[in-house]
Amino acid sequence: MIGLWGLTFLAVVIFASPAVLADDRADTPRPWLAPAASIAVLALMAIYGAGRLSALPTAFVDGVKLRIMQPNLPQDVKFNYSARADVMRRYLTLSVRQNADGSGGDGLNGITHLIWPESAFPFLLTREPDALAQIANLLPEGTVLITGAARGEPPLRPGGGLRAYNSIYVIDHDASILGVYDKTHLVPFGEYLPLQSLLESVGLQQLTKVHGGFLAGTRRRLLTIPHAPAALPLICYEIIFPGAAVPAGPRPGWMLNLTNDGWFGDSTGPHQHFQQARVRAIEEGLPLVRSANTGISAVVDPLGRIVKSLPLGTEAVLDAALPKPVDPPLYVRIGDSGALILVGAALLWAFRRRIQKY
Repeated sequence: MIGLWGLTFLAVVIFASPAVLADDRADTPRPWLAPAASIAVLALMAIYGAGRLSALPTAFVDGVKLRIMQPNLPQDVKFNYSARADVMRRYLTLSVRQNADGSGGDGLNGITHLIWPESAFPFLLTREPDALAQIANLLPEGTVLITGAARGEPPLRPGGGLRAYNSIYVIDHDASILGVYDKTHLVPFGEYLPLQSLLESVGLQQLTKVHGGFLAGTRRRLLTIPHAPAALPLICYEIIFPGAAVPAGPRPGWMLNLTNDGWFGDSTGPHQHFQQARVRAIEEGLPLVRSANTGISAVVDPLGRIVKSLPLGTEAVLDAALPKPVDPPLYVRIGDSGALILVGAALLWAFRRRIQKY
């Protein structure tokens, strides 16, 4: 209802309230009132949350069956062009492999959407006809591949460098490209360098090692995907920004988050990223489908419940239905106004106390 900033404000106020008990000044009567009120707020939030979860069970979109592929590919392989054949072989084999839970193993029969993670290939997909042919052989009619991939555009002037984008492709069973999204919010030092030309001239490179760095897409927009509601594509950290992840305009049916996260290894980083993505799902009232190279891949319903997930550092596929969105929460309608009201009320209260003191 009040978004991440409103929750941050409440967290600071609630967990700082016990400090009032240490204030022995005479102008602080009933010092127990602040922590008592904080406990009451926490209890009300828990009751409201439990009631909302009970009243809104997870509902699913008819006719959509997702398969999320988590390859757990090492970084030194993921961006190594000489390993391209091994990378494709791994993806193709894993996409039809049976897991311990019984998912997979039947080819792609019944699967409507196969999803691969961010920057899946150590090459430009559209410039590798063999890779596109392998994808066409993999996909039965009626199945769509959604995958991250670097995209290249010719230079704007003779002698200029290739223009590269971090993108998402939608590809059908005959390898036709049905849709493309270019990442708009790039990560400094990861996907580009500030003062790119100057820093490259002294030997520095961003983590992706793309000469000239990635270029940003022009706008965030919905992606039309056959046999499914329109999706909001969000690459890597594009999903972490409250109030900015979902653009104005028609509301999407789900959020699609393709990410790598392999840079962070077995650390808190991938877990934090996943939890931030779950918060976006709750804020926006939209289901989240997430494919991560090394994990955590998951399907999350619009109330933040994890429908299915794959743990960090595993090589596997996950089959799941696509949850339906819920009606737009209050936060979608008022944005960060709720947080601003809370902060404003707190400042007015503090100002009033200060005036009364003097």
